[in-house]
Amino acid sequence: MELTKLTVRVRRDLLENVKRYAVAQNTTLTNLIEAYLLRIPAQRLPDDAPIVRRLSGTLPKELTMQDYREHLEEKYGR
Repeated sequence: MELTKLTVRVRRDLLENVKRYAVAQNTTLTNLIEAYLLRIPAQRLPDDAPIVRRLSGTLPKELTMQDYREHLEEKYGR
């Protein structure tokens, strides 16, 4: 895994507090930030996610965007 350098700007008092916390937890600021960033979910659902599996095949394959537009026009009018 390739690492890259990151520059961020935070309030000095916040940084000092986080540094003290890292020392108390026997870790580094880098490890704290990485652990936090890993908790942020990916922006795209994986192809095998439960929601994708549940919705797959619910619409007929021959359905077109035009069919969908006509449905919306029927339902909501213009």
